[in-house]
Amino acid sequence: MAIWLLLLVPAAAGLFCFLSRSSSLCRYILCMAAVFHFLLVTWLWTHHGKTIPSAWIGLDDVGLLFLSITSLLFLGSSVYTFGYLKAEAQGHRKDLEENIFFKNSHDSVFTGCLLLFLSTMTLVTVSRHLGLMWVAIEATTLSSAPLIYYHRHHRSLEAVWKYILICSIGIALAMLGNFFIVVAGSEIGDTGNLLSLGELTANASNLNPTWLKAAFVLCFVGYGTKMGLAPMHNWLPDAHSEAPSSVSALLSGALLNCAFLVLLRIHVVMIAAGLGQTSSQLFVLLGLISLVFAAVFIIGQKDFKRMLAYSSVEHMGIIALGIGIGGIGISGSIFHAINHSLVKGMLFMTAGNIMTAYQTKNIDSVRGLLYTRPITAMLWLAGSIAIIGSPPFGTFLSELTILGGMIDTHRYGVAAVYLLTLGIIFAALSAKVLPMIFLRPTGELGQENPLPGPEPAWSVAPLAVFGIFALILGVYMPPWLSKVLDEITRYVGGQ
Repeated sequence: MAIWLLLLVPAAAGLFCFLSRSSSLCRYILCMAAVFHFLLVTWLWTHHGKTIPSAWIGLDDVGLLFLSITSLLFLGSSVYTFGYLKAEAQGHRKDLEENIFFKNSHDSVFTGCLLLFLSTMTLVTVSRHLGLMWVAIEATTLSSAPLIYYHRHHRSLEAVWKYILICSIGIALAMLGNFFIVVAGSEIGDTGNLLSLGELTANASNLNPTWLKAAFVLCFVGYGTKMGLAPMHNWLPDAHSEAPSSVSALLSGALLNCAFLVLLRIHVVMIAAGLGQTSSQLFVLLGLISLVFAAVFIIGQKDFKRMLAYSSVEHMGIIALGIGIGGIGISGSIFHAINHSLVKGMLFMTAGNIMTAYQTKNIDSVRGLLYTRPITAMLWLAGSIAIIGSPPFGTFLSELTILGGMIDTHRYGVAAVYLLTLGIIFAALSAKVLPMIFLRPTGELGQENPLPGPEPAWSVAPLAVFGIFALILGVYMPPWLSKVLDEITRYVGGQ
């Protein structure tokens, strides 16, 4: 019953927002639905039972963990969005028509799509059937596309079309992969429920290995596109850059995790079928390619939101590497997904504060942030330190754990590329972020900078909470989380 409430309450709230013309009412509904979702997910940690193997809907440890990340990130994003939409409703929006009915309708659609986005991401995490997962992933695309187009600029229109087109091609390949899995199990007999994870795992040894390998490649390319792995990542920089900052935080911190979760599920099936080496090699290959692509594009980046988007490509590559390496790398990979979601959610919403203050996304046009927006500056600095994998944040421990997995499995060449690309990204991000914070503006640039002013609580409080959580995970591992990571590692096939 609780799982159905997690799915239906945000969906019903979203539909209500579509029918409502009250922007303020929709903002309150958004926050109330987010609080309800988070409290129910928290309750499920102590009350969810064992999953029936043949069930299409259910929660195991890995599903509940990713659902919790999504719910926490959405709660913080909804608080930020509440303040953002309220500020715009009070006269700060300059890019839309002056018609009040149009503005209210626009915000109602935005909040409605946000809530449907939460419902569809929840469906991904609770699905235990590959066909239902496919439907859920496609639904996340359809519900999030209008969010990217919120500002109604020609760049956002280009970004949303690229997002829909590329992700739709990817999801079509994933559907073909599902068909191949059914063909792989055609000799089993009754294939009516073959795409159920429980049935697949139980019958994995009887699946045709050739068809199963082909199916995994198609699914990997399809869902890897949605995960943002290079070279299928083309939609990601535009979508993350043009979407409102709270939406960018959800795209990077929650949506990419959903695609990763589906790939992880299929990887478990490959391991059960004795083909884990094939899927692991593909994870390692695409992980390294993603790291190299991210390092190259971050170096020359002038837009700080696009810089964060390419950072997401980097971290998806790190997560893929950990899974491909196996062993403690699996635990490091899941732990890194948690840390990345917290830090990237913090950074994207901080980027929104910077854009509000400076009216630009150009890195060279932002100087003296410490003197104009000190709280935002400290959050931007802390988030940047965390995202490049520096102590004492959790990202340092997760990246170090993945490196340990490489050493344990004697993947020294992979470790060398891993360290080299991380070093390049460390230097490139530092060179771009530090002047934004500490360098005093001069000349014409100084006249364009905003005067110091109060920073609203809604614009900094959720970000600070995410940063504190990321810091805590860097110095203290809660016993319950350590246990969950161990269980997930065993589930995936590690020790």
